[in-house]
Amino acid sequence: MNTGKRTLGSAIFAEIENNDYLGKLYARLLQGYGMHAFNMDQGELFTNKEKADILRFADILSKSNDPEKSDGHKIWAQEIAILMNELYPDDALVKAYAGNVLSSVGNHKGLELVNNAYSEPNALEEIFAQFRSDYLSIPAEPGERFFGEQKIAYDHLTDECFSYSAPTSMGKSFIMRMFIKDEIMKGAQKNYALIVPTKALINEVRTKVIDDLGGEKNTEGINYLSLHNYSVVTAASDIALEDDSRNFILVMTPERLLYLLIARPHFDLDYLFIDEAHKLSGKNSRAPFYYKVVDKLVHREKKPHFIFASPNIPNPQVYLRLMLNVENGDEEALAITYSPVVQIKFLVDLKTGQIEVYNEHATRDKSRILLVNVKQSGIGVNDFLLAIETQNQKLPKERRKQSIVYYNGRDKAVNAAHAFFELVKPNGPRNDPLLESLAKDIQEEVHQWYYLAEMVRYGIAYHIGYLPASIRARIEELFKSGNITVMFCTSTLLEGVNLPADNLFIMENKIFLSEMNAIDFRNLIGRVGRISFNLYGNVYFVAERNSKVTTDDYVRMLGQTIPEQSLSISTDPKVLKKVEKQYVADILKTGKSEIPKRVNDKGESLQSEESYEMMRRFATILQGDIVHDRDTLVRREFSEFLTPADEEHIRETFKDAEVKPDDDINTSVDQTRKLIAAIRKESDPLHYPELVNGKTSYPDVVRFLDELAEVFNWEEYEASSLGKKTLRSWYAVILCQWMDGGGLKYIMDRALDYHEKNPYPFWINKHGAPGMYDPRSQEHHNIVFGDTLEVIENIILYSLSNYFLRFSNEYRKIKGDEALNRNNWYEYVEFGTTNPLTILLQRSGFSREAARYIKEHREYVIRDGSTGQLKLSPALAECNNTDVRNEIVYIRQNSPEIFENGNFDEGQTQ
Repeated sequence: MNTGKRTLGSAIFAEIENNDYLGKLYARLLQGYGMHAFNMDQGELFTNKEKADILRFADILSKSNDPEKSDGHKIWAQEIAILMNELYPDDALVKAYAGNVLSSVGNHKGLELVNNAYSEPNALEEIFAQFRSDYLSIPAEPGERFFGEQKIAYDHLTDECFSYSAPTSMGKSFIMRMFIKDEIMKGAQKNYALIVPTKALINEVRTKVIDDLGGEKNTEGINYLSLHNYSVVTAASDIALEDDSRNFILVMTPERLLYLLIARPHFDLDYLFIDEAHKLSGKNSRAPFYYKVVDKLVHREKKPHFIFASPNIPNPQVYLRLMLNVENGDEEALAITYSPVVQIKFLVDLKTGQIEVYNEHATRDKSRILLVNVKQSGIGVNDFLLAIETQNQKLPKERRKQSIVYYNGRDKAVNAAHAFFELVKPNGPRNDPLLESLAKDIQEEVHQWYYLAEMVRYGIAYHIGYLPASIRARIEELFKSGNITVMFCTSTLLEGVNLPADNLFIMENKIFLSEMNAIDFRNLIGRVGRISFNLYGNVYFVAERNSKVTTDDYVRMLGQTIPEQSLSISTDPKVLKKVEKQYVADILKTGKSEIPKRVNDKGESLQSEESYEMMRRFATILQGDIVHDRDTLVRREFSEFLTPADEEHIRETFKDAEVKPDDDINTSVDQTRKLIAAIRKESDPLHYPELVNGKTSYPDVVRFLDELAEVFNWEEYEASSLGKKTLRSWYAVILCQWMDGGGLKYIMDRALDYHEKNPYPFWINKHGAPGMYDPRSQEHHNIVFGDTLEVIENIILYSLSNYFLRFSNEYRKIKGDEALNRNNWYEYVEFGTTNPLTILLQRSGFSREAARYIKEHREYVIRDGSTGQLKLSPALAECNNTDVRNEIVYIRQNSPEIFENGNFDEGQTQ
């Protein structure tokens, strides 16, 4: 019972953040660190007394037990200890206090990184420290320890449903992986699914999971994947799924998992882990797929455990509403605010030349501390990067400082990377064998004129859009290892890509044209300073001379707290608006299923493409829930706009309809109805065009896409892309080359040839006027490369892939399961080839590029004389292709039967 009495501790901690003396010392510490970061002489920063005083303050803050402020106090204590350790690396008093502080806040990784031999000051405290160390030991990796907050979240992963949030640096996905690893090491026979937000993340997470279990062996030398008969799979077409005796760890996007659940309705799933769960909030056209996946699993008799993980949000329990029976959910949720790393924030105003350090612990009028006023005209962010790189050249690889530069668009990031490359080019390449090998492979696999190929030789790269998975993985690994030290990125960095950095330069406060919300802004900042690599990071908020963003904008955003989140399906003025829900309800009540865009009196759209697509997909889910009488969160959220009588009328309208809403929410009932009618036509029924000598025919592809445009109403539903005939003609060219198995370099060369023969119009800037293509311009070449890679990623591998999947499924239902055995264009798009061997290799885990290499080097494919089955020669692990060698390391662990006595038969090859 609360008696109203205050303890000495609570009295101390309640007001400590308002202590003027602490505030002055900390402001001086920030200023001193800022000057140190910019190689300026900070003079005598503290007297011996002041040094001891600020360290005592840190010690006190680290032991805070304030019920509301303790995490903030501990983070502040950690900031002081880390910065003091940086400024006084050889000071014994600083080392002792840093050890005490990091021990008190439970930052064991921090203790390792400062190389501190700190031990508790007395026997009793040493015993408690050992007990705490044992308690925090990671079961699957006994030599490693959780942070205290990680351990709390870990212990909840056996709950039926649990949702937790934490700063970016807290290793949310690491907690999930360690749980899966421990279960499998103990012999669990279960299926697990890890949902990641983008295809780009699939390969990274898959690799980590295989490393966790395939890279570690038991006492008999058998890895745990093989020992307990597990496979890591990333698509419903993976060949491992055909073995019913196996258990699986699925690493998929929500779309891929939904299609697997549709194709395999009896597939049992024991755990569903949703990483980056904040995608369930906000305006996101892919959010409905998350809802649909959860709905399908919630209504199963055997439900999986549902685990949601999100960054920074204060109310993670909101996602438990998808469970339907969870009313409050606070006991199944955990919001972690402690972070084991700190970010020091600088405001760089290139308009005025002022550089300031930002003090989060001061009032707003005192939050900006001036460091220097740069008088030179023309100074830019490249000068900062060049200074860092100049220093890097004097350091061994493991001590180099790594920098990430964020821009809000692809072209900006690429152009900025190239401008910096031109600046460092006179200094010569790194002469690094790993970088040289990567550069040559990019030249061979993408194009010799692709900017990236030459840049990586100098330790510079960009991380945007589509690239072959193996190339992308090598770029990420070489950045982590310090071979690449400068990376230019777009919002892909917000999707959970794990790139450690010492410095982050934020050049825009937007994602594309919209200002970042508070979650994305904090998530971006959190990408610098990763506990596995470093204790702190520097964030530079840059206001360029020609940019509309100002340092005031950044300060305003830094002052924002992350608001409580609502679900995308909830009525929210900024997400799914009340008027949009009413609009959907009114259409469904008329018995229609076609949801056109909302327009004003002038016929102008009232919705963005993203907003419209989200609304339409939720409408498709709602219609299906009503017709099949399912109790779902989507249906509950529309109850205000539909009476029971309205719902009964909708059910009656579709009760006897031949085409009812189903689980594939990528297409609506009106589209499916027209598709079925087109396939069933007596005269000239719709079908995939036949291949000619194993290749596609461009006129046939154009004609087929035009037919699909009519069936799927792309003019309405894909107005900015597939709905435009001129764009479809371009997409058809790339689609043919992709399905025929052409390598990226071949596709790029054909694109350049086209533009050389058709130089006008050429869109140098998508928002400006067209110009003439110059076949001698490397800039123009790279614009073509960027546009082509974007089409492959967003149109071929996403939009067309989804539509072809729907077509294939409906065609089989009508014509029979065997109808597409010889001509399945969905498969050709998904695998980028019509060749059965190349497809089978990809279904076994190889990338498209590695599969093409193996097909072209058939000496590595051998047929067993007794069984007739195909196997891969062990000699493939020693081939001269770096990417293939890298992939084999993981495929051998995950699918050893390909190399030994498994069933690996291509059927008939071409």
